[in-house]
Amino acid sequence: MIVLKYALFALLSTILNIAVQYLSFLIYDGVLSLYLAMFLGTLAGLVLKYILDKKYIFFHTPKSKKDDGKKFMLYSLMGIFTTLIFWAFEIGFDYIFEDENAKYLGGIIGLAIGYLVKYFLDKKFVFTDEKKD
Repeated sequence: MIVLKYALFALLSTILNIAVQYLSFLIYDGVLSLYLAMFLGTLAGLVLKYILDKKYIFFHTPKSKKDDGKKFMLYSLMGIFTTLIFWAFEIGFDYIFEDENAKYLGGIIGLAIGYLVKYFLDKKFVFTDEKKD
């Protein structure tokens, strides 16, 4: 059941990420717009995914706002490597293919790979066994 929930949350976060990017391009399509869109989409997806993973995948209840902040920072830190995967695919597809939508396909593929890797990083380093705390 966890696998299905995690896949659903990854899908929801991917949809939000791509939607924010799309909206970003509608607002601004100038110099460095791809990078701005990717950053904004990443931020939106990160926050949604953290909230869902924390509560429904890893069943973590923060002891305080400070504890929650530390977990979010560690969660974000684990996401740096996976974000690089996602961004590399999106930038690569945008560069290689002439189709305007190729960047979105690359982003979706990169996010899928990144979320798979991120689950194991989060399980091992972020949401460790709560009984040890």
